[in-house]
Amino acid sequence: MPILVRPVREQLEHDRVIRLLHAKYKRKLEVGMNPGSEQAVPVGAGTSAVYPDLVLQSTDRTRKLMGVVEVETGESVNHLEAMSQWASFARLRAPFHLYVPANMIDVARRLCADMQIPVSELWTFHPVGDQMRFTLVQRSATAPEKAPRTAPPEAVKPAAPSREAARPARRSTPAATPPPRRKAPAVKAAPRARAAAGKTAPARGRATAAKKKTAPRSVRTQKRK
Repeated sequence: MPILVRPVREQLEHDRVIRLLHAKYKRKLEVGMNPGSEQAVPVGAGTSAVYPDLVLQSTDRTRKLMGVVEVETGESVNHLEAMSQWASFARLRAPFHLYVPANMIDVARRLCADMQIPVSELWTFHPVGDQMRFTLVQRSATAPEKAPRTAPPEAVKPAAPSREAARPARRSTPAATPPPRRKAPAVKAAPRARAAAGKTAPARGRATAAKKKTAPRSVRTQKRK
């Protein structure tokens, strides 16, 4: 039999966590709540009906079952609760989310492993001041991951072929070797240059002759002395 009577302090904490999770899941789903001993939203019918703390359903007309949530306190994380409640919720064709206090995570893991209870998501909660903090500890491989929505990639248009690529490749021809350069003919001296050269030659001869004429005078003067 599950624990139906909790200490007052734990029952207040239990109901508070249920209301916080109700507001959390209500953003995207239709959420039914069974706080305390209430049995307002069942899952199943007849004697096989179960009453988890939260019942998650789709928002369309079908009201498809999207998951169930069970919140436990320190006193309710035990073998009897796991066998009567957790095992029943895990057999439903919907993800099973289990919330336990942070200091009872090891006990909850051991109970699920010993009794082979598959849990889609295992969460812990603990108060931080006036707020309650929730931490995802374990997620099963079959649980759907919430991937961020991204815009579909734009279709990439193929680049237009360039004009150079469209043109057929030209055959490479060997470069023509330039013809050997001819030696320029020697330029003959201009007639004026020749004339100037002829004038300079007699001038040099006159200068040497003048020196010869003057030389005997100096010899004469020496003899007279």
